[in-house]
Amino acid sequence: MNKTYAEAIPLLYAIKDLLSKSKKASNVTTIIAPPFVYVHDFYENTKGLKNLFVSAQNCSTEESGAFTGEVSAAMIKSVGASFVIIGHSERRAYYKETHEELKKKVDIALKHSLSPIFCVGETAEKRQANEHFSVVESQLNESLFHLSPEEFKKTIIAYEPVWAIGTGLTATSAQAQEMHHFIRSIVEKKYGKEIASDLTILYGGSCNEKNATELFACPDVDGGLIGGASLKAKEFVEIIHSFPA
Repeated sequence: MNKTYAEAIPLLYAIKDLLSKSKKASNVTTIIAPPFVYVHDFYENTKGLKNLFVSAQNCSTEESGAFTGEVSAAMIKSVGASFVIIGHSERRAYYKETHEELKKKVDIALKHSLSPIFCVGETAEKRQANEHFSVVESQLNESLFHLSPEEFKKTIIAYEPVWAIGTGLTATSAQAQEMHHFIRSIVEKKYGKEIASDLTILYGGSCNEKNATELFACPDVDGGLIGGASLKAKEFVEIIHSFPA
């Protein structure tokens, strides 16, 4: 929940300008997830650009009706978004979103041709108790693994170590790789090697222009779910440039 409209549009223009000058960035899929009220304008200002898409940060569990303040998947799709973030750690923590609610959001997003960016991750307490693998496996089992193989292939997974979000802490590249490999392995058990191999798994825990190169060099880290570093155009594009050639 950052940037007024007068601040957000210049940020988008600055990102577009830097991307347009970068040959390397043209080969990287970039998804921008602004607050709901900016989604349509971001779409209008990016449509037709190669590998640049718009996402919403959340959606309702409901199709429509008397749910004041909610925003439906159909509404999000109608203003140009292609993706929606579901289960972000802040939504889980502050709004107490349950596995069942997130399952409903995944289903309704897919119904309206939105690709879910589904977030998983453990708290510091769970990692210290050596329960981080079981937490993530449960999150996947309860909210994603009911999907058919065709539905699951439309989904992106983002690993967010909750203890590394907004804290300045970052999982080491070894920790990130270990969890990403674990996620891919349990997806392989459920859906097979081909789907697991093709799955995009993002790292989302204080990823920035200084650590992105090391993180993205990990074989099972396919990209980043970028938070604070995306609020500065130059830093954000430098992260995009961190992908291996």
